[in-house]
Amino acid sequence: MSNEAIQSFITDNLARFSPETVRSYKSSLTQFFSFCKKDLNDVKAADVRAWLASLEEQGLKPRTIHVKLSALKSFYQYSMEENLTKKNPTLTVHTPKKDDSLPYYLSKREVALFQELTRNDLRDRALVEALYTTGVRISELLNIKLEDIKLETRQIWIRKGKGNKERFVLFTHDCAERLKAYLESRKVNSEFLFSNSRGGRWNRTLIEIRFQEFSETLGFKVTPHTMRHTFAAHLAEKNMSQSYIQELLGLVNINTTSIYTRLMNTPEKNNMSDIRDK
Repeated sequence: MSNEAIQSFITDNLARFSPETVRSYKSSLTQFFSFCKKDLNDVKAADVRAWLASLEEQGLKPRTIHVKLSALKSFYQYSMEENLTKKNPTLTVHTPKKDDSLPYYLSKREVALFQELTRNDLRDRALVEALYTTGVRISELLNIKLEDIKLETRQIWIRKGKGNKERFVLFTHDCAERLKAYLESRKVNSEFLFSNSRGGRWNRTLIEIRFQEFSETLGFKVTPHTMRHTFAAHLAEKNMSQSYIQELLGLVNINTTSIYTRLMNTPEKNNMSDIRDK
C-alpha cells in the first residue's frame, strides 16, 4: 500500500512540484519505507526518529536530512487529507537544525585547472563553461533547448527552473565561443543544447559520473552544483548585490543568497577555497 500511496502523492502534486522535487521526494520516501519496512498505517514516531538517526550516522548533512524529513511530513499530511491513514507519525518529530556552514566552491586557480583539463574535449569544455558562467542547476542545464539561447545578447531563457519559475541567465563571450565550437562539431541533430547520441536530453547520472572522473584527475572535488556555488561566490567577491545574485540563481528567498555574501565577511575568506571536503 505504501508504494501506491507514494505514487498517488506524487501524481496529485505534479502541478506544484518541480521535476527536481518529484525526484527528491520519491527517492526520500522510497528510502524511508525500505528502512522501516512497515505499512504506512503502522509507522510510529520512533520509526521516523530511528531513520533520521541512521541518516546522520551515514554522514548526511543536516540540510539533506531536513529535505528528506520534509518529504515524509508532506507525504503523511497528504495521506491524512486523503484518508489513506488515520494518524501522522511525523507530527512530533522535529526538523533537525540546518547546517549553516559556508558552501564549498572553487578558487579561480582551480577553475582555470578545470578549464585546462577539458580544453581538448569541446563538449566537456562547453559544459564546464556553461555551468560556471550561468550558475544554472544541472536539471535546468539539461532542459535548455537551442531556441532558448540568444547568442547575440548572450542570454539563455530558463523556461522552468526550481518551483517552475522562469528567468534569463547571462553568459560570457568566451562561453559563447565554447558553445558555438561544440555545437558546430557535434554530429547529432537535437533540439537540446546538451544531448545524448540519440538527440534526447543528456543523462544526469552520466554527467555526475563524468564529474567524479574530473575530481579524481584534478585531485579536488568538482560537481555540477560546485560550479553553481563557485559562480555565486565569485560574483560575491566582485561585490555584486545579493538581489542580483538571487535573480541570476533563481532563488526565491534572499536569505539563501546571503550565505555567499557572508563569505566575503569572514576572516578566512581568502582561504575558503583551500578547505576541502573530501
